Amino acid sequence: MAVMLSQEELRRYGRHIVMPEVGEEGQQKLKTARVLVVGAGGLGSPALLYLSAAGVGTLGIVDFDVVDVTNLQRQILHSTDSIGQSKIESARERIRQINPNVQVETFPFRLTPENALEILRTYDVVIDGTDNFPTRYLVNDACVMLKKPNVYGSIFRFDGQVSVFHAEKGPCYRCLYPSPPPPELVPNCAEGGVLGALPGVIGTLQALEAMKLILGCGVPLIGRLLLFDGLQMQFQELHIKKNSDCPVCSEHPTIRKLIDYEEFCSPSSNNIKHKNEMSPKELNELMKKENNVFLLDVREQYEYRICNIGGVLIPLSTLAQHLDSLPNDKTIVVMCHHGIRSARAVEFLKGSGFKNVINLEGGIDEWSRTVDALVPRY
Repeated sequence: MAVMLSQEELRRYGRHIVMPEVGEEGQQKLKTARVLVVGAGGLGSPALLYLSAAGVGTLGIVDFDVVDVTNLQRQILHSTDSIGQSKIESARERIRQINPNVQVETFPFRLTPENALEILRTYDVVIDGTDNFPTRYLVNDACVMLKKPNVYGSIFRFDGQVSVFHAEKGPCYRCLYPSPPPPELVPNCAEGGVLGALPGVIGTLQALEAMKLILGCGVPLIGRLLLFDGLQMQFQELHIKKNSDCPVCSEHPTIRKLIDYEEFCSPSSNNIKHKNEMSPKELNELMKKENNVFLLDVREQYEYRICNIGGVLIPLSTLAQHLDSLPNDKTIVVMCHHGIRSARAVEFLKGSGFKNVINLEGGIDEWSRTVDALVPRY
């Protein structure tokens, strides 16, 4: 039974309704649709803004983070007044301002293998706005098991990707990426940067794909990966085939329940983490007990000016030229922003003959979160 549109809604969505591909019936479909957006950040921001403006009746949002000043360069869902507020509440208020007809369901906690199926179950379409591999694989596998379409997007610097993974009609995310790359090869936005307008492009395309799925019009990106190069302003399309041996979406899957995705996405070397890594809390305790610790910061000069905890600054790109300045008789603890560049530096230093080299797990950002909140985050 169709849900009738009010006079206010008929006026609000008039530019939709005049389109033959939408019409009043299509707008009713949007009104009764339920879309879950995982992540209210760079990709989730434009997706949520356009889905709410379009009149999607119920929007679910999963996010456990708070708004930080570093988010505002690209996460247009939030404002300066939202700093320190949970992204969930900031998003809810902004959506209410855009369209009070939209119902917002919030999940202010991390998506996990224990809660994912329950959360995703009642939604028609899932939009993946995450920025980490464990959650991407979790969203994918849950969507496959629940037979839900997964509108995927990712961004880095000037480049973006969009696809629709729907195992009922085509490949899933694992068909494209059977296993995650090593973390050190894929720096996140905090490490590598992202041009602020890029998530606007990709997140808007995700919203468009979600609406097409709801309306049943056009050709969705099922079996196709759309690549966007913002520097060259070019789109390319790759065709993705369903993997007949996919462990999740094949006829004979080997993964039949959600797994530990943090473990799945961690390199095997992480199992001996304590040999090559230490947490900020462990470093703090070590520095209290002994002074035979050499702190090496491999970030860039501008990052060091934003915040630091002391130590010698040698950017990773120039490390090879400064090996003579490093001690062989001390424990060298290497740090960067999130622990990715420093992990590469540790491997390089070990290969150069330095024996006692340790990576600061989570970098200076984790130090700020767990040891000293007065150290600014960026």
